[in-house]
Amino acid sequence: MKKINSTRPGAFHLVGPGKLSAQDFAAWYRAESLQHWENLDIGAIDALAKKIERAEKEGREIFVMGNGGSAATASHWATDLSKTAYIAGRPQIRCRSLSENIPYLTAIGNDLSFDEIFSRQLENILNPGDLVILISGSGNSQNLIKACRLAKKKKAQTVGILGFDGGELKKMVDLSILVPSSQYGVIEDMHMAIGHILTFYLKQR
Repeated sequence: MKKINSTRPGAFHLVGPGKLSAQDFAAWYRAESLQHWENLDIGAIDALAKKIERAEKEGREIFVMGNGGSAATASHWATDLSKTAYIAGRPQIRCRSLSENIPYLTAIGNDLSFDEIFSRQLENILNPGDLVILISGSGNSQNLIKACRLAKKKKAQTVGILGFDGGELKKMVDLSILVPSSQYGVIEDMHMAIGHILTFYLKQR
């Protein structure tokens, strides 16, 4: 199998001549994914599960957010934590994605700044003790950094679900779960899987 070497986030070049076949790429992608499954910080996942359970017990709200593919992941997490993880007789986990309200997002982005699309929402609804989950490949998105700063100012708990080297967010959040791949697809797959681990752990209690 030809080797792939990452040169920058999301980009590759071949080591040696020739083009990479779909089969070769699939084999590399599988190997890359397996490596990150083997190295996944399950202790950090356990710590996040405890934060979610505490929010559930105390009636706190959980806010999840991200850009692009991470926005889709944020919506999936919010759906799963609110609906799929529900157990009859327990309080429902109060979780929502801030990546979904398109009229509000575009109003903030157009009238103020795209960098404020999450922090401006949090200004109105975030309370001390709430849980803010920031999902990002790079960890350097300014709108997530601003949201994290606001969350810390308001004494909320902050968690980063991150890729690459974790970027600025890794230095800021109270807890981070890092997938240190240089391939966005692998990072986003793992971020979705982390959400599923949490969801079905909570469901089976």
